[in-house]
Amino acid sequence: MQNATMKAKNKNAGPAANQEFYTSGIFKPAIEKCEGCERIVTVDTDKYCRTYADPSAKWKLGICNFATHAKPEITTASIKVNPLKAAKRASRRK
Repeated sequence: MQNATMKAKNKNAGPAANQEFYTSGIFKPAIEKCEGCERIVTVDTDKYCRTYADPSAKWKLGICNFATHAKPEITTASIKVNPLKAAKRASRRK
């Protein structure tokens, strides 16, 4: 519940409140894999993810689902079709 009240205060406050919001200990600094993401906020010299409090946890199982700079690789498998069986199936459908 504390996090929700901090977000409400954060929307109406200035840059000083933003600094307090990210440096309060709730948010952990972003990791190297987060470089280039649009969700990164720089406060003083540290970088924080404004969507998730612990960015390293999002990258443990693979790609972060909030990452705007990285896209998942989609692999397609080609299926080899026997031409004789394909011809028989086509003739049955007619």
